[in-house]
Amino acid sequence: MPLIANRTSLADVLCGRLLLLLFLLPLPALAWNSAGHRLIACIAWDNLDQHTRTEVSQLLREHPDYGRWAKRAGDDVPERVAFIEASTWPDDIRKDSRFYNAGVDDPTSTLPGFPDMERRRNWHYVNLPLDESQGKEPISGLLDKQLEALAKTLGSPGTPKSERAYALPWIIHLTGDAHQPLHTSTRLDADGKWDKLGNGLTVVNPFNSRKGSSTLHAYWDDLPGPPWLRGERLDSACRALIASHPHPAHSTSAQWIKESWLIARQSAYPPGNDNVATISAEFDETAREIANRRVAEAGYRLADLLRETLGRK
Repeated sequence: MPLIANRTSLADVLCGRLLLLLFLLPLPALAWNSAGHRLIACIAWDNLDQHTRTEVSQLLREHPDYGRWAKRAGDDVPERVAFIEASTWPDDIRKDSRFYNAGVDDPTSTLPGFPDMERRRNWHYVNLPLDESQGKEPISGLLDKQLEALAKTLGSPGTPKSERAYALPWIIHLTGDAHQPLHTSTRLDADGKWDKLGNGLTVVNPFNSRKGSSTLHAYWDDLPGPPWLRGERLDSACRALIASHPHPAHSTSAQWIKESWLIARQSAYPPGNDNVATISAEFDETAREIANRRVAEAGYRLADLLRETLGRK
C-alpha cells in the first residue's frame, strides 16, 4: 500500500475526490503535459518499493537539473518532489535555450552531464492511422521505439550514469504520453488531409467559457488538471485517483500504445467528420472518465516498469 495512502483517513480520501472534481472543471491553460504528468509521477512514486525509490533518487541526483527540481520540495521529501518535477522535463526543454531542434536550429554545445542536447520532439508520439482503408500515411514519431530503448539504457548498470540519469525523466514522461490517446493516432479529416494526432481538428468546448475552442489534441491534453497543480492539491488529486482506480494487469509499453490507439479510434473524436466539432456534455463526461483512468493506469505501470528495470537482480 502506498505510503501516502497509509496516512490517509476516509475524510482525506473524500476530500481528495472533491478536489479532483474541482480541478477537472473547465479551466484555462490546462495541460496533460504538466498536471497530468505530475499526477502520473505521484501515483508511481506512491507505488514504488523503497529499493526502487532509492535507485531512482540516486540516478536523478546525477541529472544536471536535479537541484532545480528539488528546490520545489519545501517541507516535502526532496527526492519525491524531484521525481514528480522530472516528469515534465522533456516538455520543459522545448523552451530551454540550452537545447535545439534538429533540422531547425544550429546544434548547441553539449553541457556537462548531458549526453544529448536535442529536444527530440518526435519521441513524444507515434501517429498510427486509425483507418488504414482510408489510405496510407507514413508513420512518424518514435514513442514506441524510444520507450523500449530508454528502458534498456536505464536497466543497464554498465551504461554511464549520465545516460541513465538522462533516460529516467524521459521514461517517466513518455509513459504518460503513451497513455494519451492522441499521442498515438492520426486520421483523415473531411478534406482528406491527415489531422496529425488530432491537431488538425478544431473543437468548440461550451463547458469552458475562457477557452471556448482549441484543437482536439489540446482538448485531451487539458483534461487532467491545471498546469500549476502541485503540493497538497496534487497529493489530494493523486490519492483520489488511487482510491478510484485499481492497479491494472501487467502489460508492455506496446500494449499501452495499442490501448491508446483503440481509445482514439472508438472514443477520442466527437461524432461526425466536420473540421470544427462541438463538444457535447456526454462526450465531455466520457473523455474525462477516460483521462482519469489513463492517468491512473500510467502511474501504476510506470511504477511497475521502474521496479522491473531497477529492481534487485
